[in-house]
Amino acid sequence: MSIARAYALPFKVIRISGQDKLSYLHGQVTQDINLIKEDNFMWSGHCSPKGKLWSVSRLTRYQDDYLMLAGVAEAEASLRELKKYGVFAKVDIDFADCEVFGLMTQDSKALATAFGVELSSDASAVDVANGKLLKLADERFVFIAFEGASLPADVEQQSNPAPFIAASILAGEPSLDADHVDEFVPQMVNLQALNGISFKKGCYTGQETVARMRYLGKNKRAMYIVTGNAAERIEEADIELQIEDNWRRGGKVIQQTFDAHSGRYYALAVMPNDTPQDAVLRAKNSPEVSLTIQPLPYSLEDN
Repeated sequence: MSIARAYALPFKVIRISGQDKLSYLHGQVTQDINLIKEDNFMWSGHCSPKGKLWSVSRLTRYQDDYLMLAGVAEAEASLRELKKYGVFAKVDIDFADCEVFGLMTQDSKALATAFGVELSSDASAVDVANGKLLKLADERFVFIAFEGASLPADVEQQSNPAPFIAASILAGEPSLDADHVDEFVPQMVNLQALNGISFKKGCYTGQETVARMRYLGKNKRAMYIVTGNAAERIEEADIELQIEDNWRRGGKVIQQTFDAHSGRYYALAVMPNDTPQDAVLRAKNSPEVSLTIQPLPYSLEDN
């Protein structure tokens, strides 16, 4: 009997090393890099000078280097921009040669044991043989596997990552598809709710826009979880909102998946932040698919 299921994920990892790695990365992203340790990961955004997200990533440390884990389109955008300005600092920045797996388990302690480690209750990351294990929740992990790493024998590998992506969507974990890189400021994808923005650190690229959204109340959008039943896989760009007898654009889909087994469609959509929880929604290109907003597992109120 397997202790976990593993799903190959469409993610890439950027590895940042060199003498100036901390100071350089600190000036590029929304997170306070001084808080990133070997035993934790933290959410972070990497923005353009206009404050629009190139990527949302999970940051951790491994073998004295920093790792940025993000979706493929996001990682490619961030690597391009990090390398552009990295020539002025003593840093080495490139994609890590690795695979990324999502793990789902009912027994996190047994999973850690299978990797040959113990994961303390207050740790969200741990080094394993030739890799890094990130704890997203009690039942969900990410395994960054470098050369020579392998999944434990009692972890069953799956071919379709939809169940893991659906769980990430239901957890309200933002990820930008290729069409929405460089479009949204961090608060529009709820990054502040995941403690992915430091408002106490020094300057970083795009900080002025991010701060304005917080202190001047300029942000009018937020990320919502929407789900619905569908007879077959659908791929959507937009969601429509019913207003009386009319349908209007309700929001943009930034991440989605379809679970063929359950016939369930899951998506993250950026919509006006005053959209009511009971709004009547549908998929624009598949109007027969009705969608409902699911509760976020965190508060959007500023601390």
